[in-house]
Amino acid sequence: MTKASQPLNETDSRIAGALLASPRASWRTVGRVLGISERTVVRRAAPLFHDKTLRATAVRNPVWFPDLIPLALRIRCRPHQISAIAATLARRPDTIWVDILGGGDEICTILFLDGPDARNSLLLRDLPATSAIQSWTSHILLRVFPAAFDWSGGLLTEAELTGLRPEVSVPAARSALQPLDHALIPPLVEDGRASYADLARRADTTPLTARRRLEALVGDQVLRLATEVDLARLGIRTEALLWITVAPGGLEETGRQLSRHPQVRFASATTGSANLLVAVAATDLNALYHFLSDTIGALTHVSTIEVTPILSGVKRTGLVRPGSL
Repeated sequence: MTKASQPLNETDSRIAGALLASPRASWRTVGRVLGISERTVVRRAAPLFHDKTLRATAVRNPVWFPDLIPLALRIRCRPHQISAIAATLARRPDTIWVDILGGGDEICTILFLDGPDARNSLLLRDLPATSAIQSWTSHILLRVFPAAFDWSGGLLTEAELTGLRPEVSVPAARSALQPLDHALIPPLVEDGRASYADLARRADTTPLTARRRLEALVGDQVLRLATEVDLARLGIRTEALLWITVAPGGLEETGRQLSRHPQVRFASATTGSANLLVAVAATDLNALYHFLSDTIGALTHVSTIEVTPILSGVKRTGLVRPGSL
């Protein structure tokens, strides 16, 4: 289980919030948006990356990779073995998120499975063969709502978020991925802030070409750049997954609306009895209560909701949390 962490100070928290919202923002841009000097940003941010308080990565968008099957699993385990099961799942290269939920006997994990054979092996062989697993349900992620991708933990104003958003031209039509794109993705997964020179060296191209292709990958939402941080260090100590049932005709509207909320860090339409999965991060239980009462309660298309608190985040955006295994 993750040990308690000391909170960051206000300046470090705001820098972290800017990098959550815009993982490749330059130090100059972060300083300009936050109203502090570039030198201060470098002096405060560099140690946070060095000690892995902050880690940058990239996550593929399954829409662009037809062989990928994005699957959310809710797994019931024997409580005394749940940490071992969570650790085993976190070590898999195809898991994106692994959370221990609720009463300490359930795990939620999101996987990007490499085709039907990998899916069937997991569901029909691996899970049934694990005696510590009692039951599970699987949910295909049908559509991830991207508005939550510039989530800042509620640490920045809307004007500051606007200042961090790059000006991206909308393509007239989806273009096919190039061989160079596939070469750029692995080093970006390893380090979402890798320099263009490093990316060029890894992909055997020029820094200018690497920059252009990276901007296209992000602009076309082929990749989601992400910064990983222990949210408790930002003063966010209450996380929960919401399994929401929405009238089919209101699914798109509800998903988009929730994905724009400052307390929502992930939202996806899913298969299963609940058709919308939302990850909420709030400062405390009272803030979570008001989100459920005021925000969810005001949505006309919502019929039912199940709230599952997150006890421990073991893996996020494909990165294992330090000290969680």
